Amino acid sequence: MDHVNHTWTQAFILAGFTASETLRPIAFLGTLCVYLLTLAGNLFIIVLVKTDSGLSTPMYFFISVLSFLELWYVSTTVPTLLHTLLHGRSRISSSMCFTQLYVFHSLGMTECYLLGVMALDRYLAICRPLHYHALMSRQVQQWLAGATWLAGFSGAIVPATLTATLPYCLKEVAHYFCDLAPLMRLACVDPGWHAQVHGAVIGVATGCNFVLILGLYGGILRAVLKLPSAASRAKAFSTCSSHMTVVALFYASAFTVYVSSPGSRAEGTDKLIALVYALLTPFLNPIIYTLRNKEVKEAVRRVTDRIKTFWGGPL
Repeated sequence: MDHVNHTWTQAFILAGFTASETLRPIAFLGTLCVYLLTLAGNLFIIVLVKTDSGLSTPMYFFISVLSFLELWYVSTTVPTLLHTLLHGRSRISSSMCFTQLYVFHSLGMTECYLLGVMALDRYLAICRPLHYHALMSRQVQQWLAGATWLAGFSGAIVPATLTATLPYCLKEVAHYFCDLAPLMRLACVDPGWHAQVHGAVIGVATGCNFVLILGLYGGILRAVLKLPSAASRAKAFSTCSSHMTVVALFYASAFTVYVSSPGSRAEGTDKLIALVYALLTPFLNPIIYTLRNKEVKEAVRRVTDRIKTFWGGPL
């Protein structure tokens, strides 16, 4: 019990990235720009979906929920990344460290479930078009969105609690935020069974959802190939291409870090891969969902026209 109490009273040191004094300000400004653009891009999607009736469909509702999640997801880790880039090795209290660990994994698991729900939405829209609006009513949309958050924040309790109760002998975390594998490397005891539990919990969340998404897209592919014209097939595929790109980015990096054994990777690898799913993916999501998207472009034009009308003429 003394070990557990000690775990909660000590502080950790976030090592961050090793960079020269010359490169550190450049890395800081670059990261800050990406962070601000990520916030602006995801806020843009949320506001656009909320204000334009042309985007009041289940697909765009779930995209706006994903953007809302990404605002919190990127804000969980990037501030500590910016702090380490600006000041070098940084102290973080154990309570803040384990809170960050829990919130980060809660949001990550929520995104796993949400991507599965978004695949279900596309499956129903393409494979069950006559019943789509009845099956995906506003109430069902809200229930599914709420269920993803509940499942994500419930599932993360186990790995976060197990990690927090380990006795720690070392303080320096070889990362820019508190994550499972870098923290377990600091434990005084062999965390082997903890890693197995983490792999099982996170593996089920990511693996089951990934299998579900593959199954749903298998059904979509069969339905699309049966469509009579090439134009209708291209249109059906275009509504899924953005989601498939986001799924590929998110799951490729998540599987690499959390499903493989922590000991099978070099110590610095985790933080490099983390930049993909914790910073790059939230940054790219708004671009992926808006680039070459005719509906979004039309919505922007409508909103712009309303603003011009409100101000009484051209801006």
